[in-house]
Amino acid sequence: MMRVAVIDYGTGNLHSLVKALEIGGADVWIEQDLNRALDAQAIVLPGVGAFGAAAAQLSPGAPALHEAISNGKPCLGICLGMQLLFERSEEGTGSGLSALSGGIRRLHGRRVPHMGWNDVEMMDDALFAGMSELLAYYANSYIAVPADESDVIAWSRYGRERFAAAVRRDSVWGVQFHPEKSGRAGLRVLHNFLAQVPA
Repeated sequence: MMRVAVIDYGTGNLHSLVKALEIGGADVWIEQDLNRALDAQAIVLPGVGAFGAAAAQLSPGAPALHEAISNGKPCLGICLGMQLLFERSEEGTGSGLSALSGGIRRLHGRRVPHMGWNDVEMMDDALFAGMSELLAYYANSYIAVPADESDVIAWSRYGRERFAAAVRRDSVWGVQFHPEKSGRAGLRVLHNFLAQVPA
């Protein structure tokens, strides 16, 4: 059975994410120690917490995780987890994992945070295999600004903002929405990710 480590930044309830991955056939455990997490076949960075605190929690093991990702270990970042894949954030101090180039800035809109359901404009990518449409659940105040727009594999709109809903580089994916809270379509996204993990 595929072994997947969900990284715990020290805050939040990760039960729904773990359950969604288990439904996809994975053997999932929650891990705070990044060095132990690297024993997994895939890493998931969940969407819980604030950038500065999460970056500090990741800092001791960040070089090893960055090297593992660079060498092809599959990784999925969700919401905050996606933002941690980048280099820096306006939300807080500390460095991200630099798996993708660019930074994170505050979302512009009359109501922030952006809470609720939103359409996702998908591009052709294995993460969206078999899907013709995607309505996803968001809970975010910040958005990614990739240095290379070719890393973007999906977009969403909030007010006048068009922002990256999903990104990919090689075996690293990030989604700004919460697939574990997005019904059957969200489960399909997670299971499509698992399908990309080598046996």
